[in-house]
Amino acid sequence: MKKLFAGQILRRRREELGATQSHVAKRLGISPSYLNQIESDQRPLTAAILVEVTRVLKLQVADLYDDGPERLAANLREMLSDPLFESAGVAARELKSICAGAPHLVRAVLDLHAAYRRVEERYRGLDDALSQGDGLEATRKPFAFDEVRDFFHFLGNYVDILDRRAEELAERLSPYDALAFEGLAGYAGEKFGLRVVVSPPEALGGAVSRYDPDVDALFIDADQAPATQKFQLGCAIARRCEGERIDALVADARFKSEAAADIARLALANYFASALVMPYGRFADAARAARHDVERLSRRFGVSLEQVCHRFSTLQRPGREGAPFYFLRVDRAGNITKRHSATRFQFARYGGACPLWNIHEAFERPGQFLVQVAEMPDGARYLSIARSISKKGASFGSLRRDYAIGFGCEVDHAHELVYSDAVDLKGSSAVRIGVSCRVCERRDCAQRAMPPLDLAIVVDENERGVVPYRIGGGG
Repeated sequence: MKKLFAGQILRRRREELGATQSHVAKRLGISPSYLNQIESDQRPLTAAILVEVTRVLKLQVADLYDDGPERLAANLREMLSDPLFESAGVAARELKSICAGAPHLVRAVLDLHAAYRRVEERYRGLDDALSQGDGLEATRKPFAFDEVRDFFHFLGNYVDILDRRAEELAERLSPYDALAFEGLAGYAGEKFGLRVVVSPPEALGGAVSRYDPDVDALFIDADQAPATQKFQLGCAIARRCEGERIDALVADARFKSEAAADIARLALANYFASALVMPYGRFADAARAARHDVERLSRRFGVSLEQVCHRFSTLQRPGREGAPFYFLRVDRAGNITKRHSATRFQFARYGGACPLWNIHEAFERPGQFLVQVAEMPDGARYLSIARSISKKGASFGSLRRDYAIGFGCEVDHAHELVYSDAVDLKGSSAVRIGVSCRVCERRDCAQRAMPPLDLAIVVDENERGVVPYRIGGGG
């Protein structure tokens, strides 16, 4: 295994807690000089100390690996691909060094650039903004959904307190059968007095669910899939059981807008609902036994394919981690509507994703699981699985929404997935993909839509290739 050096992360966390080296060393059961060597990156973390470090310093294992700096470096490199920085010329090695040494500063710079982009976009529509009397005050606030995505990203997509509380509740609900809609409805009625009514869609006016505080009743669209109905009920239970904890998590996050805080509350309630109907221990054991067969797990837990894939990406409980997964959902236009990752896999923040990635092909082959071994520019290989899904009502003419979902893990963990049986993991048939054309340095891609913005291009009027230029060195 790769040796784990995490000295800067440990020192920063210890200082955040206001603890001395002597105090932490005593709790870890090692000498202060040994801890000093670890914090100076002179010694790696052993498996035994790693377990104690996560407990004593209240860290997640994922926080200690290179994923954080590497993800930040990828985001920083994508930011530098903006034409605004065309003369920056920062090498990849410098980016990684900066991100490892000053991650808080890097995140601040990323936030600043995001704010600049919003100001620029708002400036282009300045006439409309002024005519509505908005001024430019709103440009100081980050886009709410991006802020919440970053919040979960830096949590490693795992919320320990909610996950454990949901699992404890699921165990207590065995007389009610927590995996069934009727069981959850019975518990909600007996515990909270909440009346659950499955109603025709006309009564909800297009809403999936609606809570009426006047009669203390939750109305759920009868035309929705059973998995969706159960999930909506799980969210209602989350607000009743864990409302104060969710509010505390949101307050600690210090979101810059009330909209982001509201979205985060909903997302955390969704997280609890997912952990309630797919309790960590039971689901992790079942996933391992079924080799992460999405369809089998969907039937066993009475949830949707998308909910199963999303849950894969949250199985990062310290000391009982599952295989690290990424998960995303895209629409037909290529917009990423959901993205979560416990891996080093990078998603494009701006512009389209790589056209060679199999998630785009899923729309052309509906209802099939597509399997691909994909290699990123950094050499990391992933087993990537994609499938189309369709969300629609149960009546003629009802609204239909088509998406593709994708999930996967690094090939080191691919043997844990039944889908790996469909490909040659050791062969040289990996599809060489990238994050997006704007930041992909591959020089031989026939699907390139535009040159990378941080590299020079060479145009030869006497020679024409698939694209009308060659990619040179740094710009």
